[in-house]
Parts: sequence; structure tokens; C-alpha cells
Amino acid sequence: MLQNLVHYNLHFLLPLLVALVFYRTYWLKAYLIMVATMIIDLDHLLATPIFDPNRCSINFHPLHTYWAIGLYVLLLIPKKTRLVGIGLVIHIIADSADCALM
Repeated sequence: MLQNLVHYNLHFLLPLLVALVFYRTYWLKAYLIMVATMIIDLDHLLATPIFDPNRCSINFHPLHTYWAIGLYVLLLIPKKTRLVGIGLVIHIIADSADCALM
């Protein structure tokens, strides 16, 4: 229960907080961009079984590997890709917290 609460709050509330604090003038657009980065979870469709509650997604799914995470961090540097990078890094933080609480 705590694991799900932490995981989904990090996925949805942390981007909202970031959008409201740092992107106040266009917070909704910023929030939607950051939440849209959850599309990287499509790589879960490549796993068998697709959902395993006891599996840590970090370094298991292709878009959750350490190499991919390094690219997400690099997306934080250019201003044009920063919101996508923030969303992806928050996503990885949420999944890492999920793994830590297993």
C-alpha cells in the first residue's frame, strides 16, 4: 500500500509541484509534458510477464537502463528539452523509490 502511494504520488504530484513552483506562468503545459514522459513505460510491454509486482524496472526494461537514464539527465541541460528531462528523471526517481520499497 505504501509502495503504491509513494510511487504514484511521485509520478503525478511531484511533477505538479515542480510545474507550480518553477513554471508558474505555464504550469499546466509544463505539468502535461512531464506527465507525458510516462510513455517510457511502454517498454514494459516487451517483458514477460508484462506486469510483475516483484520486479524492479530500473535496469530491467530498455528505457529504464542506466544508459537511458544517463541520456535523460543530459536532456536537463538544453532549455528546449529540460521539461522532458525533468519528467523522465522524476519518472526514474519514482521507479527507484518503488524498487527501494519492495
